[in-house]
This record gives sequence, structure tokens and C-alpha cells, in this order.
Amino acid sequence: MTRILGIDPGFERLGIAILEKSKQGEKEQVLFSECFKTSSKLIFSERLNLIGAEVKKIIKEYKPEVLAIETLFLTNNQKTVMHVAEARGVVIYEASQAGLKVFEASPPQIKIATTGYGRANKEQIMKMVKILVKIDNKKTSDDELDAIAIALTAFAHIRS
Repeated sequence: MTRILGIDPGFERLGIAILEKSKQGEKEQVLFSECFKTSSKLIFSERLNLIGAEVKKIIKEYKPEVLAIETLFLTNNQKTVMHVAEARGVVIYEASQAGLKVFEASPPQIKIATTGYGRANKEQIMKMVKILVKIDNKKTSDDELDAIAIALTAFAHIRS
């Protein structure tokens, strides 16, 4: 049995998912998923503290063996990239403190693992995630579904 914590990193919205696979050939099962939000009214260091505390709580409750987290993509907004990088650092720190192996995947790797196409759009990824795992169709948060896709990518790499 393998459990993976999938994280779609952010500081305003953090996609979090715990997936488990019991036996070879079985579908991965979503044990937990959420879009964790921090308020823009808080100072940035407090937002990072809340992110770290949430990740630590989920690791303690679900006991995953692996953290699967998306690598950063380049954007014109350097302030946003820096903040997301710092949020990633907090998540990776909490995972390594708990002894998790860290698996990082780029957006194209995630697209290939979930859709078979490295230039898939958001809608294609979301559609495939809902096909690949049993999930409540009411779950529509991009961040939450991205976290599931990242965990699925880790499972695909673990298999190969």
C-alpha cells in the first residue's frame, strides 16, 4: 500500500490531496482533498505559518510516504513566483521533517501522466482526473484537482 500527499503549491490557495493505492492494478483512491485558503488580510509570514501547520496536520493524520509537488513555472509576476516558491519551501520542509520522500513534477510531466499529452489544457486534465480516480463530481476547485493530478503523476513514476 502506498499513500501520496499531492500538493498544488500556492500561498493564497493550496491544493491538497491524499491518494492511496492498495494493490497493483487497482485504481488510486482519493482519501482526502481540499483547497486550503489563506486570507490576503494576513501578513505573508502568517500565511506561511498556516500553510505549514495545515500540511503538518494532514501528514500526521494520513501518514503518507511520499510528497508529490509541482515545480514552479516561469511567469512575468516575480513577486508571485517568489511567494509560491516560499510556500513550496514550507511544504517541502514539513514533508522532509516527517520523513517523506519528495517527488517533484513539472506541469508538462503532470499533463503527460494524466492525459498522455504534454500540452493538455486545464479542462482536459480535470476531465481525466475525474475518470482516473473515484471522486465527488461536486469537487470543482482547480487547485484541489491539480493536487490529485500531481499525486497521480507520482504514482505513474513509482510504477515505472
